Amino acid sequence: MDSFQLDAQGISVTNIARNPSPSRLYEEAIRRDPGTSISDTGALIAYSGDKTGRSPNDKRVVRHPDSQANVWWGSVNIDIDASTFAINRERAIDYLNTRKRLYCIDGYAGWDPDYQIKVRVICARPYHALFMHNMLIRPTREQLADFGIPDCVIYNAGAFPANRHTTGMTSKTSVDLDLENQEVVILGTEYAGEMKKAVFTLMNYLMPKRGILSMHCSATADRETGRSSVLFGLSGTGKTTLSADPRRLLVGDDEHCWTDSGIFNIEGGCYAKAIFLTREAEPQIFDALRFGAVLENVVYDVADHNVDFSNTTITENTRGSYPIEYIENAKIPCVADHPTDVIFLTCDAFGVLPPVSRLSPEQAEYHFISGYTAKVAGTEVGVTEPQATFSPCFGGPFLVWHPSKYAKLLSENLRRHNTRVWLINTGWSGGAHGVGSRIKLSYTRAIVDAIHSGKLADAPTQEDPVFGIATITQCAGVPSELLIPKNTWSDKSAFDATANKLAQLFTKNFTAYADGVREKVRNAGPVAS
Repeated sequence: MDSFQLDAQGISVTNIARNPSPSRLYEEAIRRDPGTSISDTGALIAYSGDKTGRSPNDKRVVRHPDSQANVWWGSVNIDIDASTFAINRERAIDYLNTRKRLYCIDGYAGWDPDYQIKVRVICARPYHALFMHNMLIRPTREQLADFGIPDCVIYNAGAFPANRHTTGMTSKTSVDLDLENQEVVILGTEYAGEMKKAVFTLMNYLMPKRGILSMHCSATADRETGRSSVLFGLSGTGKTTLSADPRRLLVGDDEHCWTDSGIFNIEGGCYAKAIFLTREAEPQIFDALRFGAVLENVVYDVADHNVDFSNTTITENTRGSYPIEYIENAKIPCVADHPTDVIFLTCDAFGVLPPVSRLSPEQAEYHFISGYTAKVAGTEVGVTEPQATFSPCFGGPFLVWHPSKYAKLLSENLRRHNTRVWLINTGWSGGAHGVGSRIKLSYTRAIVDAIHSGKLADAPTQEDPVFGIATITQCAGVPSELLIPKNTWSDKSAFDATANKLAQLFTKNFTAYADGVREKVRNAGPVAS
């Protein structure tokens, strides 16, 4: 049936489209959502309003006796009480009940049936419905008929603001998560990514509670063996680019879990950055932005609806959402065997980290908790030299437990499955940003290929005197002089000073987590003089 009652969720509107097809959502979006359009490749173009990115400072988690000892409280997980959540939930439901038309999307998070949760999204915009149709795992008709009571419900009333006079609110935006009831309330932001990351945040609580590592990473699988490889990396490090490898199968581009059986993707789709997108550079992503996909906050030519991916007038955070099966080499179902390799990607704008090095399990925990990359000069007002950026577990905004919880699970899995760990610098060589040059993508691809082939497993190494990591000194397709970063600097004393500066930044950052980790991990970091 097209419409139904959602009494359990407090929704009384009867004109509800339950799990409409993409075609139906296109019709609804064009008719009911002003400004929505269709690109010349068939993707739905939609706009999120004032908020064109996540609002991490407005995320709230209910403090509850059953979970409060598990939550890493602070700037990532800001607490509210159950009463405040109830006020915001009622505010969202009241708004949704005033709409003439609502959309309900039912789907799954997690491709492994043993760990899968049922998610229901209730929203007022067709664009949001299509987005979550893409990002959740889509049930069959038979599964929908027997879907039953969802494990998690998202109330997306993003067009309606939070009341800033409500206790705990600091703006008109609030994204609230109740871990016990597994409910999410969204007020004051229409950025679709908040729904996706709310599901991930919930999985980041539920999975470690069951001894399963949840990971903010991309993953690929070997076509012959089925063994996987996972890539962690913050924005700009090359995670999406390097996982788009036609020689391997794509398990997923962003969110995964590591179980006793292997890894599985949490999502049913991909949410790729579209800024400066070209078919030449990213053919798989470019061609996936067709009918059924959502293009968010892009600028297009009104004459022919050709999207200008280089136009940043609205935002640099333009995005494309599409079902994972739109990628030709996607592995469906999105599960794979245990990783042979875990790769940490960093864009080191200081130019002192090696292009590739191998990490011990303790070093892996240290660098996982650190989650390092660097901003380059000129990217933001006031940034005149490289600035270190640290995000624990390469996904700090989405963690619920203390980072050491995830790091311990990672370390246990590495040992259990003899998984190798690598640190790859996709940033600068020959000097810091402004002096040196960016390491060529072709060199980084050669390194990743050598990792996947197993050729780097026995490659000669040299211990880095500052960072203590095992620097690879020979790799096919990469000039040997490039592999030892100090050799590429003309001013050796400047290199030493810069390496020491970065080491000090690592040490200072890690003090926030030191009390929660083992001594061997605390001692696995760089040695600053």
